[in-house]
Amino acid sequence: MQINVVDPLYQTALFVTFLSFLLIISLKRDSGPHEMNISHTNELKGVAILMVIFSHIGYFLSANQTFLYPLSVAGGVGVNIFLFLSGYGLATSEIKSTKPVLQFYTKRLKNIFPSMWVVLVSFLLLDLLVLHKSYPLKTVILNFLGFFPNADIDTAINSPLWYFTLILFYYLLFPLVYRKEKYVISALILVVVGYVFSHMKLPVTKDVLKLYQLHYLAFPLGVLFAHFYIKKPGIKIKNYLTKVFSEKWLVTFSFYALNLLLLICFGYMAINSGVGEKVWVEQLISILTVLVLVLVLLLKDVQSKLLIVLGEYSYEIYLIQWPLLYRYDYIYKEFPPFMGTLIYLVLFLALGYMMKKTLKALIKA
Repeated sequence: MQINVVDPLYQTALFVTFLSFLLIISLKRDSGPHEMNISHTNELKGVAILMVIFSHIGYFLSANQTFLYPLSVAGGVGVNIFLFLSGYGLATSEIKSTKPVLQFYTKRLKNIFPSMWVVLVSFLLLDLLVLHKSYPLKTVILNFLGFFPNADIDTAINSPLWYFTLILFYYLLFPLVYRKEKYVISALILVVVGYVFSHMKLPVTKDVLKLYQLHYLAFPLGVLFAHFYIKKPGIKIKNYLTKVFSEKWLVTFSFYALNLLLLICFGYMAINSGVGEKVWVEQLISILTVLVLVLVLLLKDVQSKLLIVLGEYSYEIYLIQWPLLYRYDYIYKEFPPFMGTLIYLVLFLALGYMMKKTLKALIKA
């Protein structure tokens, strides 16, 4: 159910103020700057999940799309960040230790299916008991197998899970085509197969097919970046600036100036995202926006603990956030929109934390 936001600009300003305050007080000095370690990739995931949530609230939940603007404009960039980091993570892992195909599948699919099943069962039961709503058996079976052909917010069980099918596609394809000695060819194969897959007459809705076409490049790009990153670009840039400038303050100033320039570029491309243009234009702008954000990550020397925590549970949050917002909202009915959004972020984080920890304990048992 959509919400009506009275004075959306004022509510957005309040929310941005409170969120900025939380992000600032969560900042800490980065103990390992210019690296793509787990805390940094989690930080990127934290940014991505906020982009997705704000996009869903601003464009689909709120009847007035000025609420949360311009925070709401980068949902597609958030999805591409997740895909990019998935490709990067798989390739990085394989560079360190190549796993047999069966072992690869066992490990990776175990990471994504249990959480999805828990969320799917939970909302199927809630919809039946609370809303007296059921779904065709065929749809339920396909969803349990990881195939989500419909992203309609009213008819799908969990509309954002079209993404699950795309990431599952790459997970199944990756060990069959990836060879670290021929990583460029491997990435090109992923691009070609992804392009063909996204332009076939698949048994999915037109909207889902377009989403595939908008996002098929990010995963192969992440695979390529894993090999590019071996050269430590962030550290190389820092060393270069240290050689160029004799004074330490000049090195620091140049770093912050470069970061500021990149953030301005990021904001400009996020707002002017090419939505409504040709698919390849929108995809190209989104990919460039992701790369700019990755550069910011590699150059900055502070971290946000809040973003790191959000990123750690971003997958679980992604799974649960939309049905709660759209079908089971009670928070926006009781609180002002800016406060309701903050409460939802806390709620999503708490539920994501509980689900991840519980499943981890059960799987280990």
